[in-house]
Amino acid sequence: MRKLRKAVILIGLLFLIFLLTSGGFLVVNNPQKADVLVVLAGETDHRPARGLELLRQGYAGRMILDVPAQATIYQWKQAELAEKYIQGLRERAEISICPINGLSTKAEANDVAVCLEPLHAKRVLLVSSDYHTRRALSVFRREVPNYDFRIAAGYDPEQFDSHWWQRRQWAKVNFDEWIRLVWWELIDRWR
Repeated sequence: MRKLRKAVILIGLLFLIFLLTSGGFLVVNNPQKADVLVVLAGETDHRPARGLELLRQGYAGRMILDVPAQATIYQWKQAELAEKYIQGLRERAEISICPINGLSTKAEANDVAVCLEPLHAKRVLLVSSDYHTRRALSVFRREVPNYDFRIAAGYDPEQFDSHWWQRRQWAKVNFDEWIRLVWWELIDRWR
């Protein structure tokens, strides 16, 4: 009985440690100089802003902005809005749009490969939301192995923090991303 109680306490402590560190595990932030920056589709405020910051700091001479090809916001195509956004930037000549047709990070990786091909890039710096970085990096390295991928995190304190238990929204994002990460590692990676 005593051994069982010790085992339960140990398992409980290990589970508590996992819970407390699970948010931080999701975040990979390793920006390095690259041939091109790729801002992943999804969130449209912090990701592009982080990409521009890295472009301005000289991490790459070119930036690709992933934009869902068929998505609309009210009556405007998201690609039209992205083009208008780019035209307002002083770096507009270094930025292009990559139309994304898929609905998953795995499908996005394959769409990005098509956009990277004419650039003859070898090193690619991905930019995504902080909680999405571990999975995105794993997906891109698996799906498009002929590039050296690194990743930079865009932080949005309203959506996520590694201390996820402090806010309901952070807890939801942490839980959702863990579900996606486990699904990727156990199922999608092998398809």
